Amino acid sequence: MKNNLKIIGFSMAVAMLFGSCKKNFEEYNTSLSGVNDEVLNADFTKVIGPLREVQKNLINQTNWVYQLQQNLNADVYSGYFMSPTTYGGDNNTNYFMKDGWNDRIMINQLDDVMQKIKNFETGTLVYPSTSFNHTRGFVTILKVIEGHKVSDIHGPVIYTKFGKPNADLSVDFDSQKDAYTAFFADLDAAITGLKATANTGDDKVFTTADIVYGGDVNKWIKLANTLRLRLAIRINYADAAKAKLEGEKALNPANGGLLENNDENAFIKYGSAHPINDIINAWGDCRAGAPIGSILGGYNDPRLASYMLPATDAAVNGQFIGIRNGITLVDNDRYRSYSKPAAKSAAGDYFSSTNGMAKLSCAAETWFLKAEAALNGWAGAGDAQTNYETGVKRSFEEWGQTAASATTYLADNTSTAKPYIDPKAVVAGQNDVLAGSPYLSTITIKWDAAANAEKKLERIITQKWIATYPDGQEAWSEFRRTGYPKLFPVINNASGGTISTTAFIRRLPIPNKFKDSNPGGYQRAVATLGGPDNGGTKLWWDKKP
Repeated sequence: MKNNLKIIGFSMAVAMLFGSCKKNFEEYNTSLSGVNDEVLNADFTKVIGPLREVQKNLINQTNWVYQLQQNLNADVYSGYFMSPTTYGGDNNTNYFMKDGWNDRIMINQLDDVMQKIKNFETGTLVYPSTSFNHTRGFVTILKVIEGHKVSDIHGPVIYTKFGKPNADLSVDFDSQKDAYTAFFADLDAAITGLKATANTGDDKVFTTADIVYGGDVNKWIKLANTLRLRLAIRINYADAAKAKLEGEKALNPANGGLLENNDENAFIKYGSAHPINDIINAWGDCRAGAPIGSILGGYNDPRLASYMLPATDAAVNGQFIGIRNGITLVDNDRYRSYSKPAAKSAAGDYFSSTNGMAKLSCAAETWFLKAEAALNGWAGAGDAQTNYETGVKRSFEEWGQTAASATTYLADNTSTAKPYIDPKAVVAGQNDVLAGSPYLSTITIKWDAAANAEKKLERIITQKWIATYPDGQEAWSEFRRTGYPKLFPVINNASGGTISTTAFIRRLPIPNKFKDSNPGGYQRAVATLGGPDNGGTKLWWDKKP
């Protein structure tokens, strides 16, 4: 990890929100957006560049920013990754919340996404000859993606009130419930914009700025519907009626369809290295998580070799073995020879050092969402078994596996996750997760129509967790929402009693930067949590009985 973790300057987001909201506000926005009659001409360069950056910042392209935004929180808590680095003592990986590590999540949302989108909206509003219907639709979807990521980490989120200070210059957060209502409304607006007629200027901006789909309107509509289904499923335990309403809207083919085939997968194409590449290889700060080797290894899953590399450590003889969360790390080198993460798919190497990609959503996710929607009895969801099996097949395709291997895999009704034993544990046996442990899943692969609803859900989410890789953010959210797949708890819990070892971490606290600069807004936000502002308090949607 670089020194960026130790010294992070005061956020531009805070300056924007709480310091420049008065007389310089319009000047500030105009100078940043650079959108005026001269710019909005042949090439729209100063519009296109920032919009391309917004997409790259959803999963931030800068290595140290990504490390703080996702890798040292959701990536670890999902079970996908773990760090072998001590960082000088207790930290996020064993539930000691490092405030300076966690503020980058909200900074990224406010500075690197919301502000750039606001600049675009402010600039284009003053140029009425260009409607930007399609471009507005696409940036609204980007705003929802980033907004729900931050809300699914902290709960309250500055979203509808962004850039709208109160008289005392405080800015209000949306409660998570209100934020989700806004996300659904914004997806409606986005789809309306994408279905509207574009003009010459809009076509040029949209097509050139879009690094995900190259200006394919229909694919953006399908992504919007898939996001709606994702968010609807997420709130099902908290508001079943709203979830059903939004979910069935997404499932209705008259509304534009869903991402159901791998040529529709939504990837951020960096055009350079994936930010995790340096974290894994140059810095040595990231290795595979123990659950990957345990679950995929036990299933004899052919995707395993695409997800992690064999360990080079002599103690484990070239096995696929990751690191348990929250273990005792006596030095930085003890576990660096365990398996490195990989992401080698049919579409290319996601973690490439030259042409990396980050996953926003994929066809496999859609089919697993539909499988759960079918369990819920939502109209248009189809058959749960068919959806489940199609999800597995789409994932096999994504990771370069054959249809025949998927068929064989889906017929396996005996394989389960294998025990995890770490021969290098500092305390003998503390890293063993053996048969009979409540943290070692016994769910098999083959669909069982006679199983109860809960077993069917576990089977769906376990395969969804495998297919969602390497998006630790979504995997962590789904683990918290459902309790699946079964993951290994931290070995050493340094939370001081604020986070349960057996219930796992539920959220990240709002960082001090946003408490100190916005005390009124912060206090109102905390009042919506239903508990203290710590990692043990559940989010609004985290209501599974």
